[in-house]
Amino acid sequence: MRQKLTALLTALLLTLVSLAGFAPPAAALSPGVAFSATNLPTWQTNGIVWGLAEANGVVYVGGTFTAIRPPGTAAGGAGTRSAVNFAAFDAYTGNPTSCNLSVTGTRATVRALDVSPDGRTLYIGGSFSAVNGVSASSFAAINLPGCTVKTSFQPGGVSATVRAIDATGNAVYFGGDFTSVRNTARQRLAAVTATGALLPWAPAADLPIRALHVPPAKNVVIAGGDFTTMNGADSKALAVVDSSAGRNLRTYPNFFIPRTSVVKGIDSDSTSFYVANEGTGGGVFDGRMRLDLGTYNQVWRDTCLGATQAVSVIGRTLYAAHHAHNCASMGGFTDGSRIHLSAQNVDTPSPMLQWNPLTNDGQGEGLGPRALAHTTAGSNTMLWVGGEFTTVNAGAQQSLTRFGPGPGAAGPGAPQFVAAESLAAGRNTIRWQTTSDPDDSALTYSIYRNGSGTPLGTVNASSLWWNLPQASFTDTTAAPGVRYSYQVRATDPNGHTGPLSAQVSVTTAATPPAYAAAVRADGANTYWRLGESFAAAGDSSPGNRMGLPYGRPSLGNTAGALNGDSNRATTFDGVDDFVYAPQQVAPPTAYSAEAWFRTNTTTGGKILGFGNGLPRRNGTNPGLSSNYGRHVYMTNAGNLIFGEWSGGARTIKSPAAYNDNAWHHVVATQGPGGMVLYVDGVRVASNTVSAVQTAIGGWRIGGDQLGSSWPEAPTSRYFRGSIDEFAAYPRVLSPAQVATHNQLGRR
Repeated sequence: MRQKLTALLTALLLTLVSLAGFAPPAAALSPGVAFSATNLPTWQTNGIVWGLAEANGVVYVGGTFTAIRPPGTAAGGAGTRSAVNFAAFDAYTGNPTSCNLSVTGTRATVRALDVSPDGRTLYIGGSFSAVNGVSASSFAAINLPGCTVKTSFQPGGVSATVRAIDATGNAVYFGGDFTSVRNTARQRLAAVTATGALLPWAPAADLPIRALHVPPAKNVVIAGGDFTTMNGADSKALAVVDSSAGRNLRTYPNFFIPRTSVVKGIDSDSTSFYVANEGTGGGVFDGRMRLDLGTYNQVWRDTCLGATQAVSVIGRTLYAAHHAHNCASMGGFTDGSRIHLSAQNVDTPSPMLQWNPLTNDGQGEGLGPRALAHTTAGSNTMLWVGGEFTTVNAGAQQSLTRFGPGPGAAGPGAPQFVAAESLAAGRNTIRWQTTSDPDDSALTYSIYRNGSGTPLGTVNASSLWWNLPQASFTDTTAAPGVRYSYQVRATDPNGHTGPLSAQVSVTTAATPPAYAAAVRADGANTYWRLGESFAAAGDSSPGNRMGLPYGRPSLGNTAGALNGDSNRATTFDGVDDFVYAPQQVAPPTAYSAEAWFRTNTTTGGKILGFGNGLPRRNGTNPGLSSNYGRHVYMTNAGNLIFGEWSGGARTIKSPAAYNDNAWHHVVATQGPGGMVLYVDGVRVASNTVSAVQTAIGGWRIGGDQLGSSWPEAPTSRYFRGSIDEFAAYPRVLSPAQVATHNQLGRR
């Protein structure tokens, strides 16, 4: 049976860096993605699209609307045509076909469409009383390709709205709100023949059905909706029933799907079926789910928040329509503005693939897209999207849009937070935050020197729209004592080139800064010097782990801790400021963390630590960590406590206080020999605790969660003062290395 659809995150990309000539060629679209993110010209409706179906290169559209109009035309503008709740379009051009039907009645709407496997009949369901003037009680059949009402199809009266249809060669299954068909009891599920004769198939759901799917070559019907029981058995929102007798084959009791969630869409491939879920209130399941077609057991569950309205599986990729706003539980983006379309690998659902066409919430309930359909013949596959939206990719486009195989017209943005420094003789390192492209994850960055039009070199780096790691390039041809300027720009695999970055300049060192050279030589894989004034803490280590600010720490606003070094330091307000690593990683089991600090606070605060929290993208919540440790905090009295959580708080404490408004150097190490705390180059406390937490996370400075379980927990979890030269190492620094760092900083 043809694939069709009615209305129905912990892995991170690593930055791949290469000099020109060493990078593999990038694909034209992100791996696994079949469609460009650039929307194609498509006619539009003046109301909501609830359902889509495709057959033989024609897309059939149902909803609540009265007219269609050309792309780029305002509602009621030139070229507008009457179309009452139904329209048909050429899938490959986006233009209307000659198939015109008027679906009418009191508060008429079309909610579901499906085409028979032979492509000769279109079935329409919803709430209506006539199609082209022919009486039809919420369920009708249309002859194709002639587009005439099939008067031989006589299902009789359907007592309420039809919301889902799936036609097979033997039966037409449908579901919705109804409790009778042809004056015969049917509890929200029924089946008829091709002539509309009612079949004995009669599973009973206690609440509405919103999705039906009959997988090809399987004798089952998968039902989804609002219901809590199927055939009297506990089965919230999802059930698998026999396609002949209607008996339960698999139920999902005990709120396998939470009581606050419903199923809105179902699709399948040869081995699995996929479910779209919508929740309301707390404890919801809003994401997608894959279940095995043989056992009906769950394979994976995507716990992103933001109700999913439709799913469509194409090859090994699951496309979804939703208003996802928080995928932090899947290792994806944190809470913030909604996204409405996504693509996921069916075997590895997180992270989402880099495919990011944008719509708005639109009209009605303001949920954005509600339906998906794709062409099933030919090589030029098209993905159609319908719903409530009124814009696509920031351009006016109402309720309908489509995407093709590309290449699209959109290109990457400009790299941000570009900086240059010279930490080795005759070598200048340029670093930047990577940018994103709507449908390409792998981009090529060209580095230009002194305004030349020929790049000095190139770097390949991968990014996602919410995960923009640092990339860097080292100019090894710079002459000591000479000042150079640099700019960076990104190009996607289709040749679309983004704008040049801001220009930065640096004088090439003849002698490297001694302190920074020692930190790098001792193996730091995160090194935030904290002297740059823009909104990022660049990483001067080979780890390329840029830090981002939350709150408003004053980056680079005060003289730094190191004598004889012009690099500046960052000031934190002790209220809500911190700097965090946005790319989360597996935590180190043996490690060292190092920083310089200065304060006169009497409310304490966390100086540095490792945690799993991430702020919301909209900046409204700091995203404090639920798993955290490897931290150094100051008590109200000014003492330093180094702690890790291992079945409880395991801590060591400095005998002295350090809130004297002088610069101090702190290093915390933990490894097989236990925990050691150094201040100003001297060991001040130690123990033998080697056990560490295993939750992924990232380094933070300036503040994070700090609960009452920690000894002498300060009044504030946030540190008020200045921090400089933060570094982290995947190994234990020796006492000699710690002492050397302290001495180099005080020269």
